[in-house]
Amino acid sequence: MKEHSKKLAILQQLSDGQFHSGEALGNHLKISRSAISKHISTIQDWGLLIYKIKGKGYALSTPIELLSSNKVIYKKLPEPVLLGVIDSTNQYLLNKMEDLESGQSCFAEYQTSGRGRRGRSWVSPFGSNIYFSLYWKLENGLAATMGLSLAVGIAVVNALEKLGCSNLKLKWPNDIYWNDKKLAGVLIELSAQSGGAAHVVIGVGINVDLDERFSNEIGQPWVDLKSILKKKNQRNKLANELLSSLHEVMLEFEKNGLSSFIERWKTLDNYMDKHIILQLGTTNIEGVCKGIDAQGAILLDINGNTTSFVGGEISIKKH
Repeated sequence: MKEHSKKLAILQQLSDGQFHSGEALGNHLKISRSAISKHISTIQDWGLLIYKIKGKGYALSTPIELLSSNKVIYKKLPEPVLLGVIDSTNQYLLNKMEDLESGQSCFAEYQTSGRGRRGRSWVSPFGSNIYFSLYWKLENGLAATMGLSLAVGIAVVNALEKLGCSNLKLKWPNDIYWNDKKLAGVLIELSAQSGGAAHVVIGVGINVDLDERFSNEIGQPWVDLKSILKKKNQRNKLANELLSSLHEVMLEFEKNGLSSFIERWKTLDNYMDKHIILQLGTTNIEGVCKGIDAQGAILLDINGNTTSFVGGEISIKKH
């Protein structure tokens, strides 16, 4: 974090989208104009476009909303850690897990190694999205985590709906969709020993204000919150709603497991009653999606027989 303090301070100045001269930036940070120029070069590697015009200075191509401890103020959980640049918010909490209080969370402006499910990378340009992780201790152990990613998906939908999103759907087991485009994803990592509590780190990534430049990198249809709501500056609001919603859902999940969420999941299931292909390793299994069972496994009707599956990737069968 310390090595990036000057760059983060520069971005604090540039976040308004206005031009700032190298001299003014240097004076503010007590460093030379050439040092400012070097920092700007690195900042551009974080996915931001910065204009440089002689006589005017530097400006971001568009203003960005930085996360602020004055605005992320949900009080019922430990105060979240707001990070500038980190490898991964999940990894940050995993590294500190032994010393954390249940309910500790963190947000980042930029992840150098953001990750999604099955080892995929998560595209994480600076200040564009929500990169968030929450640590939770489930005293009832590993068995108590069954179906957790499905409940967390519902929590993310609830938070987005509070901001005014509608027509949100869930893709089993951990993606949030809007009009068949990916808006958000969940990654759960856990540690548990036989007979002991389960230590869970819940990662959530949400596209908030993402530039079209990243479409090739993402490699699938996607959408961001700005496009849905036609509003900017939603990151701090969303951070609060996410904390509130996840807190509520985790307390309910601790008490009753997945059972409280199954009916809600069915109403949000993007593939309910659709012909889908479930990819299990190198095997493709075709059937009609029939929702989930009590353990959170996906149900497929295959030639009139309903079978549950706990792993795999979903793709829609093309007719």
